[in-house]
Amino acid sequence: MIKLGMYGSYFGKDDPKTLPYVEDVIDFAYELKLDVVDFRADVGFRSQDLDYLRAIKIKCLKAGLPIGYLATGGHFVGTEDELQEKMVRCKADLDTAVFLGAPMVRSFCGPTPETDEGQAREVECFQELCDAAAEKGIIVGVQNHPCTGDGILQLLRETDRENFTFILDTGQWVGSPSRTQGVPDPDIDTYEFMEQTAAYASYVRAKVYKVDSGREEWLDYERIVKILKAANFNGCMSITFEGKDVNECDDKETFRRAAKYLRELLAA
Repeated sequence: MIKLGMYGSYFGKDDPKTLPYVEDVIDFAYELKLDVVDFRADVGFRSQDLDYLRAIKIKCLKAGLPIGYLATGGHFVGTEDELQEKMVRCKADLDTAVFLGAPMVRSFCGPTPETDEGQAREVECFQELCDAAAEKGIIVGVQNHPCTGDGILQLLRETDRENFTFILDTGQWVGSPSRTQGVPDPDIDTYEFMEQTAAYASYVRAKVYKVDSGREEWLDYERIVKILKAANFNGCMSITFEGKDVNECDDKETFRRAAKYLRELLAA
């Protein structure tokens, strides 16, 4: 059964934020009776103190909300100094994920580098991160942010690590309407990218942009859910809200409507 969760970092419109800290996200996910929560390492945590992180772990446990993943950085392109800086951050977040009990860290890839050298260096970085994660017993999930279906498949194949998996982001492909304010690129079929890669997905980031009407208007979730079910996906769809200044309703109501809408689709 596909589970439904929420990502505790989003680009909403409420000012001040109605869900500023991970504690607020946990409480709200419990209110919505979701199955899982996901966090971003550098957003929403009041501290990296171990006593505080332990309290967050206990709070999740008492709420019956496992942590699906902890989002770290990635996008391994740039100078060697930049790559090393990114790697230091990612490896530090591995320790936080392990302490919290998250089985996976999310790292995003960005567009496929244009040069063979750039592609090879990107793969080496993901291999290094996977090797460090394997020593700690956890997984690295790469998110298409943004990429193409071919690009993701190539990266999975060339990285070639048992603990390297795919997090399918429904709204951050090359050509996605999220990148053009709801207007799809007529020359790029992002649903074809999802069909290419769904069989490799261990997790789904279910992007939500405009859902005032009670259904997501920028993405065709009826089609997306069919793609996932056809691929026998049995993981978690994590609602990720990026609809800043698009919805009339507030951020919490956006999540409520998205959760209701996606639950109905998953149950159909």
